[in-house]
Amino acid sequence: MPRVIAIASGKGGTGKTLMATGLARVVAAEGQRTVHLVDCDVEEPNAHLFLSPELVASEEVTLPVPRVDPAQCSLCGRCAEVCTFHAVAVVRDRVLVFPELCHGCGSCARQCPSRAISEEARHLGRIELGRAGEIRFAQGLLDVGEAMATPIIRRLKQRVIPAAEPSAVVFLDAPPGNACPVVETLRHADFALLVTEPTPFGQHDLAIAVEVARDELGLPVGVVVNRDGTGDASVDTYCADAGVPILLRIPHDRRIAEVYSEGRLWVDELPEYREPLLRLYTEIRQRMGACA
Repeated sequence: MPRVIAIASGKGGTGKTLMATGLARVVAAEGQRTVHLVDCDVEEPNAHLFLSPELVASEEVTLPVPRVDPAQCSLCGRCAEVCTFHAVAVVRDRVLVFPELCHGCGSCARQCPSRAISEEARHLGRIELGRAGEIRFAQGLLDVGEAMATPIIRRLKQRVIPAAEPSAVVFLDAPPGNACPVVETLRHADFALLVTEPTPFGQHDLAIAVEVARDELGLPVGVVVNRDGTGDASVDTYCADAGVPILLRIPHDRRIAEVYSEGRLWVDELPEYREPLLRLYTEIRQRMGACA
C-alpha cells in the first residue's frame, strides 16, 4: 500500500491547501515516486485552483436510503429501534423516513420482519479524477444543500489509495475543523500533518486536532506553524507540553499571500521554499518508518 499523509488542522484558513499543493509539487518534481493529491474538502474544494488539473473521469456518489412499502409494513417499529441516526420514525399509522439523517447502513431493511423496506439511491455528489502534470489528482464535490460529506470522502479514498502503486505517496487535503469529514479523511492514514498559526485560536483548535488524530486515531503527528513570527508563543508552549514536534515554520511572508491570492502555486513562484518542503517530507517519512 502507498504511504498516506493527511494534511489537516483544527480550523480553516491556516494553510492546509498551501501545504498540500506545495508538498505534492516538490515531491512529484523529484521523480522518484508517483504522487497523488486528493482534495477531501468536498464542500469547498480549492486545490484545483492552484494545480489546474486536466479532469478525465467523473463518478456519481449515492447513498442507499430506505423506502417503506405501506402495504407490507406492520408498524412494529423495529426499523426505528435499530436506527442509530434517528432517520426513521414510526408515528401513528405511518413510517417517516428522513433521508438527510440516513447514513446508509442498511440496518432497518435487514431488521424489518415484514420485508417492507427496500433501498433507493440518493444522490450526494461526485468525485473527479485527472492529472496536473506529474501529480495524479482527485477531488470530491458535495451537492449544494447536502450535509453528508463523509460518503464522498470515503469513495475518494477507495478509488485512489488501493489503486496507487506501493511506492506512491498520497497527500490528503482535509476539510477544516475536527468533525466527521476530518475523521474520515484521517482514518487509516499513515501520518497527520497539522497546520496551525501562532495565535490562541490556532493553539486551541490545534489541541483538538491532536486529540482526534493522535489520541483517538493513534496516528503519528507533526505540526507546521504557518505565518511564523506573528501572534504569540501559545502554540510553541502547547507543542512542548504535549510532546508534539514542530517540523516546519513558514514565516509571515507577504509574497506567499500575494501569489496565493492570484491562484498561483507558491513553490513555483518562490523556489526558495522547495528545499524546506523536501526536508519536511523526508522528516515525515522517517517518522512514519519509526512508527511502522
